[in-house]
Amino acid sequence: MRRAASAMLREMHEQPEVLGRLVARWERDVGRVQELLAAPPVGVEFVGRGSSDNAAMLGRYVVELWAGVPGLLAAPSLVTRYGSTARHAGHLVVGLSQSGATPEIVTVCGAARAAGGATVAVTNDPAGPLAGSCALALALAAGPERAVPATKTVTASMLAVLAVGTAVARSVGRPDPVTAAQLRELPDAVAGVLADEEPVRDLAGRWAGRDRLQVTGRGIGYGAVLETALKVKETTGVFAQGLSVADLLHGPIAALDPRVPVVLLDTGGPGSPDVQQLRRRLADTGTESSLWSAAPGADIALPAALPEPLEVVAATVRGQQLACHWALAVHRDPDHPAGLSKVTVTR
Repeated sequence: MRRAASAMLREMHEQPEVLGRLVARWERDVGRVQELLAAPPVGVEFVGRGSSDNAAMLGRYVVELWAGVPGLLAAPSLVTRYGSTARHAGHLVVGLSQSGATPEIVTVCGAARAAGGATVAVTNDPAGPLAGSCALALALAAGPERAVPATKTVTASMLAVLAVGTAVARSVGRPDPVTAAQLRELPDAVAGVLADEEPVRDLAGRWAGRDRLQVTGRGIGYGAVLETALKVKETTGVFAQGLSVADLLHGPIAALDPRVPVVLLDTGGPGSPDVQQLRRRLADTGTESSLWSAAPGADIALPAALPEPLEVVAATVRGQQLACHWALAVHRDPDHPAGLSKVTVTR
């Protein structure tokens, strides 16, 4: 399948432009979230499913790290199935849905707003139900996304939650954790990742006969770990599992053997030594691994100039490359995975 025939590949290559637009309006988005906050929030709740939940994981980490404010991943079924009426006064609630139409995300955000929460929608449809249920909408402006596996809307959502985290940091009087100059580096860094696809295509070809995959990392990069595993599952049918290094060591490592390859995702930062140590342990047991890192000796390179939160975005693009090229290697259509549709209706 040629690149032109794959909507997923085409949309992956639109990401530098999409991210560039979000970087250009960064100050406006951060300022709008600041205006919404009457006072520093006592907590920030993120609501999402699937890829949106993986983008939310990045937000959960950064608001606590950057602002000292607890970050939470909401459980939508508490509202939609158990009828929870929790109080949200003083909380910022961020709902993520690329389509803006997932019923349970709309319901949860509407309930949170009615219960006193300040609500923000992160969506590719600023006129959709999710945007209507929230006090503020951050539009991803990614353009139509035709492939079922989300790509450009995921990385755009990650950048949007970093803008939310920056607004919360400012609300408590902390300096901006990511500089304007660093943000301007991101679109070109992602373009560089997309241009350097040969190592990932080779890896996908080498692993084409495997039916399981373990993806692992630690810290801020955990959202990219989960998203890479999800993309591989969606596009290839391979059972891919995403776990933190710490969780992997607490039991699941016993299920690894030479038939189960491992992606070691190292986004830098304090979790990096744990990833490197696991790599050595896997080598001792004969388990094949691929280290994705900006550090010397990596099997798949990540951009060297990015701070860790932005490196997560680039690592997520690497995961998209692996998923798409693996699907093509096993003659599956990455645009239309079996049993999936673009909008998944859960309530």
